[in-house]
Amino acid sequence: MLLSTITDHALEPIVEKVQNGERLTLEDGLTLYNTPDLLTVAQLANLVNQRKNGDRVYFIQNLYINPTNVCEAKCAFCAFRRDPGEEGAYTMSPEELLEYVEKRYSEGMREFHIVGGHNHTVPFDYYLNTVSILKKHYPHITIKAYTAAEIEFFSRLSGLSIEEVLKELMAAGVESLTGGGAEILTERYRLKMSPDKASTDQYLEVHRIAHQLGLKTHCTMLYGSIETLEERLIHMIRLRELQDETNGFLVFIPLAMQPRNVNASIKRRTSAMDDMRTIAVSRLMMDNFPHIKAYFINIGTQLAQLATQFGASDLHGTLVEERISHAAGALTQQALTKDELIWLIKGANRTPVERDTFYNPIKIYE
Repeated sequence: MLLSTITDHALEPIVEKVQNGERLTLEDGLTLYNTPDLLTVAQLANLVNQRKNGDRVYFIQNLYINPTNVCEAKCAFCAFRRDPGEEGAYTMSPEELLEYVEKRYSEGMREFHIVGGHNHTVPFDYYLNTVSILKKHYPHITIKAYTAAEIEFFSRLSGLSIEEVLKELMAAGVESLTGGGAEILTERYRLKMSPDKASTDQYLEVHRIAHQLGLKTHCTMLYGSIETLEERLIHMIRLRELQDETNGFLVFIPLAMQPRNVNASIKRRTSAMDDMRTIAVSRLMMDNFPHIKAYFINIGTQLAQLATQFGASDLHGTLVEERISHAAGALTQQALTKDELIWLIKGANRTPVERDTFYNPIKIYE
């Protein structure tokens, strides 16, 4: 039941579909993106989310770790990467890695989120050892490590197949894959923005194989640059189709593009309206995904809080120190405390649920 009057009659067939639990098409998605009636779009997304998750909004106590920023790829949007020997380039040794984590570790932490550059100056064993060292010293922590693009790079680096790479990583302690490296899953976009990284088919194949091996994974969409609205929807539909096949994705994470300079004008950033609409459209299009995440690093804490009324059921986590988006000009906080996340969720009239990597509830804050 919608509370407001629909002001755009083009939405009426979509409202009927959503109320009946029917799947939306690419054309429906374009209507949702183009309608001036954002309030109805929000209410539809909220309806779908309430059916799936009630009033619960999830978060996790986690730590971001970026072991190296040296990268062979030259993506147009990245300010994090460095060439070997360039000023600011780094590759953590095992000792530096453990020191970094020890300084930032806190009681209650449940996940290490590990991503970095495609560093071709170190062997595949470096990436395996990064995981196994952390697992040895923190056996109770879930290791969520590497993007599908990194997995494809590891395959080229090592000469192993994607499946062999994943099996080696799992043996080292990887329990889930991160969602990054997706950007926009069309070749027009990738050839222009990330030509050195995994193709659309390769990204999807990595996740397909990971799901077949029993891994649950995450997926993202980096929006707000050269992509068309149709390409955003193609991206969502391709992931939706893979989820139909494997049911291996835990969450979909729309990521707002950050400008290369922290002082960039607001015209170089995504708008609040686009951010909220994209969260809502994601919830409506990705009907077989349990969760849509509002990533406060890219859209800010207030919009992330508001996103819980636009279909988002997850505010991510404490992070402790986010580097990649902030290298690219993010103006947001680099971390939030558990108490701040609970405060944000309660302020949205939702019930905070502390979770593990796999969305199993740890504690419900009534």
